[in-house]
Amino acid sequence: MLSMGQKRDRLSDQVRRAVEDSGVSRYAICKASKIDQGQFSRFMAGTMGLSMNALDALADVLNLRIVVDGPAKVLPAGKPGRPGKVRSGRIPEQSKAKKNEKETP
Repeated sequence: MLSMGQKRDRLSDQVRRAVEDSGVSRYAICKASKIDQGQFSRFMAGTMGLSMNALDALADVLNLRIVVDGPAKVLPAGKPGRPGKVRSGRIPEQSKAKKNEKETP
């Protein structure tokens, strides 16, 4: 958990640190994950990202997983606990109010 005022490292930086801390050579990681060495080198240098497929392969090779530290900062649309769809950019309560206005003579 982060203490107040502490900034979280970006996920890509956490992956880079996990690669460095693994003790496995970059060559071996590329061979096992079938990630192109040039692409992986650019990712490790921070000049390029990796595709989701490459991240999945890397996670499999290094036995990585994502841990959620707490609740999301953005709440889903709809009722609490039940994400809903917002159509036409309207909030569901606004849509109901407009519908009721049309029905009232």
